[in-house]
Amino acid sequence: DVQARIDTFLVHHPYLKREQVPAEMVTASASGLDPDISPKAAYSQVQRVAVARAISPDKVMAIVNAHVEGPLLGLFGPEKVNVLKLNVALEKLGTNK
Repeated sequence: DVQARIDTFLVHHPYLKREQVPAEMVTASASGLDPDISPKAAYSQVQRVAVARAISPDKVMAIVNAHVEGPLLGLFGPEKVNVLKLNVALEKLGTNK
């Protein structure tokens, strides 16, 4: 299953190499409802999102960078990007072209 997901991900992200595909993009959590992704996973999608939204990759990257949340209290857990908050910010940008 994971190999098939990697192949599908690469079809939609042809600028990436197989080893650049973040594991979390091709595996599922127990619930499948995680609100957050890693910065690496968000960065891997910048180019595709920029093309889909007709926004420069630099603008998309800036929005992703602005939405990277550090570890809790600077110590606990990994950096993350809340997908909902990121998508809302991208929508706002799209309405202000």
